[in-house]
Amino acid sequence: MNPLDYPVRHSGRIGVLLINLGTPDAPTAPAVRRYLAEFLSDRRVVEVPPIAWQPILRGIILNTRPKKSAHAYGLVWTEHGSPLAHYTRRKAEKLADAFGDGVIVDWAMRYGSPSIADRLAALQAGGCARILLAPMYPQYCAATTATANDKAFAVLASRRVQPAIRTLPPYHDDPAYIGALKGSIEGALAGLDFAPDLILASFHGMPERTRALGDPYYDQCIATARLLGEALGREVRVAFQSRFGRAKWLEPATDRTLAELPGQGVRKLAVVAPGFSVDCLETLEELAIRGRQSFLDAGGSDFAYIPCLNDSDESIALLRGLLARELAGWVPAS
Repeated sequence: MNPLDYPVRHSGRIGVLLINLGTPDAPTAPAVRRYLAEFLSDRRVVEVPPIAWQPILRGIILNTRPKKSAHAYGLVWTEHGSPLAHYTRRKAEKLADAFGDGVIVDWAMRYGSPSIADRLAALQAGGCARILLAPMYPQYCAATTATANDKAFAVLASRRVQPAIRTLPPYHDDPAYIGALKGSIEGALAGLDFAPDLILASFHGMPERTRALGDPYYDQCIATARLLGEALGREVRVAFQSRFGRAKWLEPATDRTLAELPGQGVRKLAVVAPGFSVDCLETLEELAIRGRQSFLDAGGSDFAYIPCLNDSDESIALLRGLLARELAGWVPAS
């Protein structure tokens, strides 16, 4: 029998699958090439017809970008491996007993390993007839939240026996999320040896076209920054990072903003990344390393990157509350 078609043992167990974007298995060019080939072949990520995109991807990008990206990954790789995978795993481990013995909390990556297919199979084999899919993205975007759910649905479409499925909605304006960010940022600011003139919230960028097509991501990022600024009692300015290709992307761009701020009188800066649930290449290399250097080279005097919530107490308390809400009716209220 195909392992994917093993019948579910109706033990009454419930699964929670934390899903993050993905990461190479190692900071090497071959590993990065495998990862990018999967990531950049996703039609949710690159909304260009494959007949036009695949020759560019296979003929140019996968032959030039992996070496450069591998170097960048090497700068942030730790003894635990990829920071994104490490912190996502730690979230699942810390939530293991949050909902009782009848709930299994697991984790997966949309691209790379552990795969969504493998972890869904493990949850079903463990007796989970009901599964909550939990994409780890505060703001909804078709290229993140939707593709994570798409992959899970596609996996289940091939199976004879399917569990009942729920999905975690975006939580960009949830008071608990804003409160967790506020506590984390205030704690980090208290430990600095300078008072920042400005807090810059850098969100991952998306092509402007996605906004025109109705993706709510931009509006949700703006709402998060506004609510965070109100909670902190100070201005939180927004920028968008990680531009790729020639298309027009959401603005203002983080790299240009960092280079321009000193000329606008902002000499001391704190940067946060509230669109990322855990630190990763885009926060640790793009912001904390390259972003810092860009700001200082432009005349800034002090720069601080404030880490994501990661597996902090604030993060675990937030997730426990969000997941408990979505598990209502499946799991008795504690």
